[in-house]
Amino acid sequence: MLNVSITALLKKARRPLIAVFGAVALMASSISNAEEPFKVGFVYVGPIGDHGWSYQHDQGRLALEKHFGDKVKTAYVENVPEGADAERVIRNLAKSGHKVIFTTSFGFMNPTLKVAAQFPNVVFEHATGYKRTKNVSTYISNTYEGRYVSGYVAAKMSKTGKLGYIASFPIPEVIRDINAVRLAMNKVNPDYELKILWVSSWFDPAKEAEAANVMIDQGVDVILQHTDSPAAMQVAEQRGVYAVGQSSDMSRFGPKAHLVSVVDDWSYHYIHTVQSVMDGTWKPRDYWGGMAEDMILLPAFNKAIPADVVKEAETMIADIKSGELKPFTGPIYNQKGELKAPAGEALSHQEVAGMNWYVQGIKGEIPH
Repeated sequence: MLNVSITALLKKARRPLIAVFGAVALMASSISNAEEPFKVGFVYVGPIGDHGWSYQHDQGRLALEKHFGDKVKTAYVENVPEGADAERVIRNLAKSGHKVIFTTSFGFMNPTLKVAAQFPNVVFEHATGYKRTKNVSTYISNTYEGRYVSGYVAAKMSKTGKLGYIASFPIPEVIRDINAVRLAMNKVNPDYELKILWVSSWFDPAKEAEAANVMIDQGVDVILQHTDSPAAMQVAEQRGVYAVGQSSDMSRFGPKAHLVSVVDDWSYHYIHTVQSVMDGTWKPRDYWGGMAEDMILLPAFNKAIPADVVKEAETMIADIKSGELKPFTGPIYNQKGELKAPAGEALSHQEVAGMNWYVQGIKGEIPH
């Protein structure tokens, strides 16, 4: 009789107990989900210790973590080759629950698009590219604004009238920055020479050092670069010439050689983008940020630069920020003498984004 009573009691209690356990499980699940951080992934073409492009993107990632605290969890993969391997890395980040993925090199564009098509609920942001879809945005900094000002300062500081530019790959981003330097040089002396040496690499300290030495042997006394290591700055310091830093402040690698650095600050874009995805307001777009948005900075000029040159450079920066000065304002001609921008008219973002020609005054051809 006792057994029957206990069985009956358990039968009566079964459903309420299940309901209670179910409610507790649901509550625990909700608390777990509420506490789960928002995962953000980054893919870098070089090492975070390159002290250039990848280093600055990683500084943006760290600023993102600092801003959001434990609400966000970030991950990065460095030294990712542009191509098939990039696709694998990007896919792994998407599969592991990252809700926003930033791919930070031009060669990651097509791999990003392929993975994005397979993960429609993940937001992808690709740096320096031009292809967008429903879940892929593009973003870039107006480095040419900084190149223009640094090109002016470099020309002012040259005694030989020969400036050197260490270039990575012949993509629009690099070509337009070379053109910006040439246009700024023209303000100082259109007869000055700009020597361009292509190294076919974003980060190769040995190649960059060799390129710097070759240029100095040819009479170059100021070196600019679109590569990511401080090797050229170090060579310039050793050989007593000037140089302009790339992406980060490279003054510590050549205190005497360093004229100024064109610094990329990605923190605003990364924080703003992640917040918009969290808020559900994110939409695909082509974002350009420059001096006006404090994404391009020239933080410190060498004390060896005359005060009047610094003042002129600072005026340029102020005018670029206000929109009064746009580096690609006509008249601008290409190497063949063809008019690309009439007097007083500025090239559009679309024209600048697809720039595949040299301005007048540059010798040599763009490699293919």
